[in-house]
Amino acid sequence: MMNSAVLLDTGMRFLSEKLGPVEAERFVALLIREPFDYTEWRKSNLFAGKTVKEISAAAKAYTVQNPME
Repeated sequence: MMNSAVLLDTGMRFLSEKLGPVEAERFVALLIREPFDYTEWRKSNLFAGKTVKEISAAAKAYTVQNPME
């Protein structure tokens, strides 16, 4: 498990690489401003109405289209 400083650094680096520095900062600002519970959102919206096979197929397709560097 990473300590908090390493986690924050890793997260910001990842966001900046994927979104660019401006959109990464915007993303963080939105998270801070909005009353948002990610865990509840994930439970209610992310996989709603999908089977495990559908979720797995979508994850596989995503990794093919977005290979990690």
